[in-house]
Amino acid sequence: MTRASIQIVALHTAVVIRHPEAAVIVPPRANAVPSGAAAPTQRDAHLRCMDERGRAGWQRTSGYGWRALAESDIERWKRVVGDGLRFQTDGRQATKVAIATEVLNRMLELGRPEYVRIA
Repeated sequence: MTRASIQIVALHTAVVIRHPEAAVIVPPRANAVPSGAAAPTQRDAHLRCMDERGRAGWQRTSGYGWRALAESDIERWKRVVGDGLRFQTDGRQATKVAIATEVLNRMLELGRPEYVRIA
């Protein structure tokens, strides 16, 4: 196994140990093989689904698209606002989050095209 595939298996294991009911939606590598464990893991189920439906079918079934959208939202937040809250009190942190949310929503609204039917 490569170092990256060991890290992904370790990620799955760590999440399952800490939160057994959590759904881990991490795409397996293209050359991934089933774990061979006695009980099939979530990763094995993802691999089986990919074999049956293909990668795009797995993404639709698992909700991977929503995960990717959430990740891009978090990335946008961190680029514009920063990756940490500098204030110590809860009230001030809540205020910063509210202002940052308003700024991001305004930026998205300004950049969104308006479609007008002309025919």
